Amino acid sequence: MEAPHARPPVPLRFTVLGPLTARCGRDSLPLGPLKQRLVLAMLLCNPDRPVPVGTLTQALWEDAPPRTARKNLQVYVSTLRGALADAGAGDRLTHQAGGYRLRLGEDEVDVSRFHALARAGRSAAGQGAPAAAARLLRRALDLWQGAPLAELSASAAVAAEVERLELRRVQVHEDWAEAELGLGNAGDVADVTGELAEKYPLRERLIAAQMNALYATGRQSEALAVYDGLRQRLAAELGLEPSPPLSSLYRSMLSGGSVAAGLRPGGGREAAAGAGPRRGARCLLPADLPDFTGRGPLLGELTDVLSGGWCRLAVLTGPVGVGKTALAVHGAHRLARRFPDGRLLVRMRREDGGRRPAAEVLGEVLRFAGVPEPLPGHPEEAAASWREWLAHRRVLLVLDDAAGEGAVRSLVPDGGESAVVVTARSRLSGLAGAYRLDVPPFTRGEAVELLGRLIGPGRVEGDPVAADGILATTGLLPLAVRAAGLKLAVLRHLRLREFAARLADPGALLDELAAGDVDVRRRVAESWRDLSEADGTLLRRLGVLSGPVFTLHQASTALRCEAEPLRRRLEGLIDAGVLSVPDAEVTAHAVRYELPCLTHLYAVASSTHTGSEPTPAAG
Repeated sequence: MEAPHARPPVPLRFTVLGPLTARCGRDSLPLGPLKQRLVLAMLLCNPDRPVPVGTLTQALWEDAPPRTARKNLQVYVSTLRGALADAGAGDRLTHQAGGYRLRLGEDEVDVSRFHALARAGRSAAGQGAPAAAARLLRRALDLWQGAPLAELSASAAVAAEVERLELRRVQVHEDWAEAELGLGNAGDVADVTGELAEKYPLRERLIAAQMNALYATGRQSEALAVYDGLRQRLAAELGLEPSPPLSSLYRSMLSGGSVAAGLRPGGGREAAAGAGPRRGARCLLPADLPDFTGRGPLLGELTDVLSGGWCRLAVLTGPVGVGKTALAVHGAHRLARRFPDGRLLVRMRREDGGRRPAAEVLGEVLRFAGVPEPLPGHPEEAAASWREWLAHRRVLLVLDDAAGEGAVRSLVPDGGESAVVVTARSRLSGLAGAYRLDVPPFTRGEAVELLGRLIGPGRVEGDPVAADGILATTGLLPLAVRAAGLKLAVLRHLRLREFAARLADPGALLDELAAGDVDVRRRVAESWRDLSEADGTLLRRLGVLSGPVFTLHQASTALRCEAEPLRRRLEGLIDAGVLSVPDAEVTAHAVRYELPCLTHLYAVASSTHTGSEPTPAAG
């Protein structure tokens, strides 16, 4: 008997770019009370990415969550999952990486479709196809149905997400205006940019497009008046003059010359960026790794987010040794044209791994800006001076290895087109409005490629089994792969098979993964200094389990403690970045936890050294 055909899934449709709606086929899905809708809105603003529990808690209760906040959040998520289950999509909403993730296709939520069309339009423009660019960008803008999530804007976290979307929309309007000007369609551009300029009067790229459109339609005096209005506003509010490219456009119009000379339509400050970094712009980044390997999709997402002009804060998170700093620095070097006023990396920790005082960090960024430091004891004034300077420039700030949200918040601009990239082991879940990227270990192919670059591909190909063994013991973590490769590059006589045998001894592995100042044990030890004594003890006890992956039941049985208090402790370790959830949640009891490779090895070694036993964990 022939098996019946499976019924095709009913399509889901969510809208964020206007009132919040949810549909399954022709039926509306119940959205529930206000706080449940806030949870859904935050998930939809970050489709197919884990949203940390702390971020959702902040969205619902801001700085005053009730004692039952976590349980209440679980109820809202469970109810949403039930509504999706009734539509045949209950598996879409999962618990993952210390937060919740709503898996949606590009066509199922308007915000994903908007971003995809915007990227396609920018790509078409970059390839010299203005007609295709204008069409794609117009389709992206037509998805908007009014103010996004207006009914939920009382939540500061939702308001931050909406602001980010609005900035992206303005940038897409600028892209569209430039494409239409290139096609000679100045009339529509003049009207649209005029309305937008009333809301964003200091965006020079927008002003340049408006001036070009007015001039092209024979309204020279109006175009010149727009420039004069901007010049007066900049002088009165900021003490600045218009950028040289915009001033050049003004002079060309004033003389009746061709406005395209030396400036593409809508150039503004972007024209300077297109020609490379400005003269005198400072780049205080570490040197890029000459053998930077892989990370193609992740790097593409990071640079796309930061180059769009709509995201001020990107956060790269992951365990120690996963390559967060290398990715941030490589991306920052690639974005020189997007940030012509300078790029700066600030270490948020001292050499010993301790946190740098906020005043010390503020002093460093103010010296970069050339802004006089306020009197000691006035950190709020110092931070405000930095943000004011930053908001009117295009600067990329990389905050490396941040230990907490407070050290980051004061350095993020309130407006403008500068951006901040943060690397952190913990998830910094209290940072609202951040674009989050979880950095995973290498793929096997990336790890093999880096090892080959360090020791020579012929050596890897000569003993691929041993090479695989070496990479397996490193957990494919870039720091460990690099340490192994650097050591083998110096010890040319050491056969890969012999080195793989050394690494097979868990007690010796961390000591073997050291080459000069690339010392895996030291780096992992530094990461443990952020942990409380109780959390360190718990990690050591988890290290004596049969493997790095375990369930709550296995851990509570081995540690002889109650499951519910232990679950809360484990979720705290997830937020701290020393524990992960590798698989999607099916039911609460089936969650699998994982200690990252280096953390597990250090926990095992530390447990052996201290003689720790699996005694009951503190509740």
